[in-house]
Amino acid sequence: MVLGMETQVPLGQSLRKSSSHGSQTNLNIDFHGDENTTEFRIKAVDKTGGSKPISLWHDVTLVHVDPATDRPTPYLNFVCEIPKFSRKKFEIATDEVGNFIKQDEKKGVLREFKKGDIFFNYGCLPRTWEDPTYVHPDAEGCRGDNDPVDVCEIGLRIVKTGEIRPVKVLGILCMIDEGEADWKVVAIDAEDKWAPFLNDIDDVETHLPGTLTAIREWFRTYKIPDGKPPNVFGLNEKFMDKHYALEIIKECNHAWKELITGEKDRKIEEYDDAVKAIVRKLSKSNLVDLAAHDDDDEAPTF
Repeated sequence: MVLGMETQVPLGQSLRKSSSHGSQTNLNIDFHGDENTTEFRIKAVDKTGGSKPISLWHDVTLVHVDPATDRPTPYLNFVCEIPKFSRKKFEIATDEVGNFIKQDEKKGVLREFKKGDIFFNYGCLPRTWEDPTYVHPDAEGCRGDNDPVDVCEIGLRIVKTGEIRPVKVLGILCMIDEGEADWKVVAIDAEDKWAPFLNDIDDVETHLPGTLTAIREWFRTYKIPDGKPPNVFGLNEKFMDKHYALEIIKECNHAWKELITGEKDRKIEEYDDAVKAIVRKLSKSNLVDLAAHDDDDEAPTF
């Protein structure tokens, strides 16, 4: 296991709690319903038993925990939704109790990338939330997209839907998607053979030239086959470095904590009705899911 010389996340006391999962080790992935239907769900379940479903958004720690030592590592957890070289648009159902993974649909039709297969593993960081009430100063005046922070994992392995992997954060791209800020973290699996050589965003261009341009162009053009215009990007289309990326992740981790504790719901009276409805829908489903987690509402600390 390639673990660390990095110190991007300070090591402190153990982050594992009774209802938290710091890695994939104690989890299995189960499939419910018929594949290629709107009822199909991919669920994480605890190998040790128990009836409570595992939320891949809330019950997995942001910071990866070494299962051998039960101590935090310098890496973050990446939850894969769409494996590389595939096109079905799987995503965590943030507005459903349990937050299982489902294939996105529009008017009852299951969605795929019409552009074709994606060439990197795509998913999100658990315990993060891009707050739709917050306008980041670098986001061209756009609010957050109301989802966990997206991740483009550029390693060699194909990661399965629902699988959790430790990753090194390398940088971030600010995409503007239909008027919403949609940050894209670039990361690499901590056990990938390229991981020792990639420690910041400039290393990607040095060792894997063309990768960042290909990622940006994928996101620029993937909606064109749906009849939509190209996406645009903030920050002059630049991929920002690891330090900048970690600051965005830290902000979104704080926003997640406000969401799941109900603090955000108590602070939204100044916003328009559409934003209020979005936040309250999420808060309702996720606070119900977290009702038994009185010992587990602490967010990981950077």
